[in-house]
Amino acid sequence: MKNFIFILLILIFAACSSQQNIQLNEVSDKEENDSVSYELIVLDPGFETWYISYSKPSWYHSQSYYENWNQQYVNAWNYQSIWRRNSQLLDGQINYDSQTDYGLEINHKLFYYFQYVEQVLKIRIIANGPRAI
Repeated sequence: MKNFIFILLILIFAACSSQQNIQLNEVSDKEENDSVSYELIVLDPGFETWYISYSKPSWYHSQSYYENWNQQYVNAWNYQSIWRRNSQLLDGQINYDSQTDYGLEINHKLFYYFQYVEQVLKIRIIANGPRAI
């Protein structure tokens, strides 16, 4: 049953001696048994301000655009967190399921979180990724 499934993503990284976290939580609607929504919580204090200032509207690209880039970023992130011991990324896997429909807003915010990590925190995740700003 989807109502008791709980998805949690935690990304932790080290930059400037601080940790940033991101969580993807499933929020169930008790009134509708088959309804599931997701919420992305980023615990990096600078992200929300940057996101409001620099992100384009979520409809600027299609959901499939964001999903495709997010899958590439997740794959690269997971690879680096496993194999690069001296990486700036701390141990932490992202359990992003490409078969799950997280919706346009969640995929948009996750995409811009990766942009934030690359552009503001200067942690390169993928070599030739998109430049959103």
